[in-house]
Amino acid sequence: MIFRARQFEFHFPRPALVMGVVNVTPDSFSDGGSFFDADNAVAHALTLVGQGADILDIGGESTRPGAGPVSEAEELRRVIPVIEKLSAKVAVPLSVDTMKPAVALAALASGASIVNDVAANRGDDSMWRVVAGAGSGYVAMHMQGSPQTMQTNPSYDDVVRQMEDFFEGRMVVLKAAGVAPEQVVFDVGIGFGKTMEHNLQLLAAARSFTRMGRPMLLGVSRKSFIGALLGAGVTERLPASLACACLAIEAGVRIIRTHDVQETVQAIRMTEAILQRQDK
Repeated sequence: MIFRARQFEFHFPRPALVMGVVNVTPDSFSDGGSFFDADNAVAHALTLVGQGADILDIGGESTRPGAGPVSEAEELRRVIPVIEKLSAKVAVPLSVDTMKPAVALAALASGASIVNDVAANRGDDSMWRVVAGAGSGYVAMHMQGSPQTMQTNPSYDDVVRQMEDFFEGRMVVLKAAGVAPEQVVFDVGIGFGKTMEHNLQLLAAARSFTRMGRPMLLGVSRKSFIGALLGAGVTERLPASLACACLAIEAGVRIIRTHDVQETVQAIRMTEAILQRQDK
């Protein structure tokens, strides 16, 4: 299986990729705007690469539950200087975490290679045309509703089956828009229009998604369902985040998105080392 993102190409099986989070926002749930300044964001990104990040995911609009939208101009002002500076400093792929096709287009022109789209549930093909034209990687994430509405009584008849149906349907419309299968990664969108129980069911069923022919990305880092289950504050959720990541690796997940790169790299490399010996 191949994941292709412009000049980058990853062949699986291989060690799982770690995607480091760079929030260029004043209201992130996880880091409270610590890297809102472009220079601080770049410095943080370089630290994450030094810790072993294989991909950097740069976002300028918070998608926490209830977050208000950011204008296109403001999102561009936040992320483009960071992407431009990083593209000259690092050799790893840069991902832009955006729902806006114009921001994705500008980011790709500035050096990004992947579009991480939390709004892959969209009905129009404008984002997919951008991805097809650039030959970029595309993370198709499931979200029920929008960040403003997604946690207002989310419900599913069968959350696992509906996720499988969603990804199958996305592959059809992506192909119609000119996006090749090798460009696509799936993300079940933990916490995006799901209750705690939905999140746990999706994590328990991760193996079913990793058998769908495309790499799966998992983002559980510091998320609120951990707090709801364990009573842990945002800064206390690393152990549970690592537990989810290690179980996901065992299930065949290929990319882990995290705020805590150094710890996550160590945890999943140990998991992989043990799994390799099981296979012998």
